[in-house]
Amino acid sequence: MPTFKPFRGVRPHNDFIDKFPTHPIENFSQDEINKKAAEDSSYIQMLKPYLCSKSKDVDRNLRKVRTNFEEMLAENKLVQDSSSYYLYEQIMPNKTIFRGLLGLISIDDFLDGKIKRHETALKNKYEKFTHYLEKVHLHAEPLLLTYQSSPKVELLMNHEEKNVPIINYTDERGIRHKVWRIDNRLKLQQFKEVLDQIDTFYLADGNHRIDSSAKYAQKLKEKNKRHNGNEPYNFVLSYLVSNQSIKIHDYNRLVKDLNGLSEEEFLAKISENFLIHEKNDRPYYPSQKYHISMYMGGKFYSLHVKHELRNLDMGLDSIDHQLLFKYILSPILGIENNNEENERLSFLRGSSSVEGILKLKEKIDSGEFSVGFGLHPVGFNDITKLTSQNLQMPPKCTYIEPKLVTALLMYDMD
Repeated sequence: MPTFKPFRGVRPHNDFIDKFPTHPIENFSQDEINKKAAEDSSYIQMLKPYLCSKSKDVDRNLRKVRTNFEEMLAENKLVQDSSSYYLYEQIMPNKTIFRGLLGLISIDDFLDGKIKRHETALKNKYEKFTHYLEKVHLHAEPLLLTYQSSPKVELLMNHEEKNVPIINYTDERGIRHKVWRIDNRLKLQQFKEVLDQIDTFYLADGNHRIDSSAKYAQKLKEKNKRHNGNEPYNFVLSYLVSNQSIKIHDYNRLVKDLNGLSEEEFLAKISENFLIHEKNDRPYYPSQKYHISMYMGGKFYSLHVKHELRNLDMGLDSIDHQLLFKYILSPILGIENNNEENERLSFLRGSSSVEGILKLKEKIDSGEFSVGFGLHPVGFNDITKLTSQNLQMPPKCTYIEPKLVTALLMYDMD
């Protein structure tokens, strides 16, 4: 079973809880970052030397970030707890609740396959963050991990929720965040015993962060002749949520052109492997696997994979994203790389509803794209089946909630 251990969390002092954490920085424009960096006692202000500096000396900028962090600790704007697990709950504006535990997972468990990933990561994305970790030694955004729900873990969390949380605030998006610290020795042991019974964790979000952390750990391991696997750099901050407390949304596809084909020619080629039903102006959301929504030329279509191509045990061919690539994107539209590096192919997050399909329509009606495909969300069972076969989906097949705030709780590896 994989390790999930408590840690000495670093969190904002209660006076700064509503201003220090932030939503992921990649969601902001540079102008927004500059504005937030001017806010006193915020995480983005702490990162200002790295995010906003005109200096090209990246190492110097990163060292300044580390100095800022240590100064905030010394000034008690940040506080560090004794070793703890943390129960963390998000309550969304629509009353959806996501609940799980914050702790540390081991890089060795990830490398040994006890923590499985279901999507391929792009290698060029993790190098920058690896360098960041080498200079700052701080995890501020947890990995999102999931597992087959355990009644014993749920029961312990239910009991813990009866206590007063150490963090309880609502952010600017209307999301309520509640955190309970679990530091009692008996409780820590109870949680450890039930967590140790979980065979496998699945990486739901954080592909590039775990690759960066593994590379960072490897570099420090090579420098440390006494490495034993228990060093702080060998662990990664993670949020562990059961499969019953996540939401897997669709991740849809947009293509810029029809590869020289007319719409009629394109439909004729698709019909070789799909049953096509024209929906005209009625938006179609695929309600089950092997049904794909398509929008082109002002019309919606439903594409049903022909029965002879449906096989739940065919590895990647059991995933609609792969069938779309195998029978339409690659052979008909000439798209050879099923990832973000292809300039003709784009990805659009869905919403598990017709709203995501209408967003596809907007993109195509604008003239930026010629055709869009809406896909039924991948299920948790699909993830477990594929990872048990050591298979990984292409990038951007799943959009999984909850999405975590950054710097609500941090892990200092120094």
